[in-house]
Amino acid sequence: MANVYVLNHPLIQHKLAVLRNKETSVKEFRELVREISGLMCYEATRNLPTVEVEVETPVATAKCRMLAGKKMAIVPILRAGLGMVDAMVDLIPSAKIGHIGLYRDPETHKPVEYYCKLPEDIENREVFVVDPMLATGGSAVAAIDFLKARGCKKITMMNIIGCPEGVKAVREAHPDVDMFIAALDEKLNDHAYIIPGLGDAGDRIFGTK
Repeated sequence: MANVYVLNHPLIQHKLAVLRNKETSVKEFRELVREISGLMCYEATRNLPTVEVEVETPVATAKCRMLAGKKMAIVPILRAGLGMVDAMVDLIPSAKIGHIGLYRDPETHKPVEYYCKLPEDIENREVFVVDPMLATGGSAVAAIDFLKARGCKKITMMNIIGCPEGVKAVREAHPDVDMFIAALDEKLNDHAYIIPGLGDAGDRIFGTK
């Protein structure tokens, strides 16, 4: 069964408190999503394989560790997932980026696909699926379905805020996918919004509401 990691680092939790505040501006919200994503990326990549290399410093030869040539890809779930990409690319500049477009049907609350564009060699890459909110888990499950259909074998899910319902849905559908979440909230309301949550992450990132 996959592991679910709830990240309780003080910097993440402090920034998350400001992120939740309804008075936080679009500019600050966008910056905070980026900052939190970078801190989460640091944790989510902790177990990447490394190899020993020798590096010539100005003084002597040093034995160092470098990534073991593992190819990576970042796949945001559109549109809110875009807010998490830049911080991860700053840390993993060689990563390729795919996009999966899903929207939630307002009546059924189930995901509907409208776009999917992935790197040609996606099946050979370690994939990080990113989306600020893990609510029902429907979009996350669908996105991981698409990736596995393309041959992906190592997938990690990253969400800023999740809830028990979403975690349960992903774990049941994809027990091999590790999940990194900055905060695990109480529940979903009748409109499938996370409580207490932070509202609609996409609207707050892009200033569309």
